[in-house]
Amino acid sequence: MAADMITAPGNPIAMRAGIAMLRALRAPGTYERLERSSARLEKGLRSILEETGGPAHLTRVGSLLTLFFGVRAATGWSTVAGADTKRYAAFFRRMLERGVYLAPSQFEALFLSLAHTDDLIDRTLATAHEVLEGLRWAPQA
Repeated sequence: MAADMITAPGNPIAMRAGIAMLRALRAPGTYERLERSSARLEKGLRSILEETGGPAHLTRVGSLLTLFFGVRAATGWSTVAGADTKRYAAFFRRMLERGVYLAPSQFEALFLSLAHTDDLIDRTLATAHEVLEGLRWAPQA
């Protein structure tokens, strides 16, 4: 078989997409940009959570974030098992209604990517502020 006839196993389109992604990640400044964006989202969400009150905890590692309502710390299952899943569900639904797609469970991570521009982060934060203001006094649904 000629060398140009050899292809990787699996879906060749998915393989090409994966290779393109790995090349993009090698570009200088890529991870720094992702870290800046993630830190910006974290800082904004923390500020909004402080302003709107109520116990909540935000954890971030790199571009992964997790938001828990009803707890002040997230150090393991024992600290998040009693998290307020109804409040998170209400937050999720209201964000989704406004076009912000989050993980449907607070036990999953939010993933930030290079596609998330400063404008998208600003709109996400503005929407989160609006939603959390409404949830501050609204009965949990």
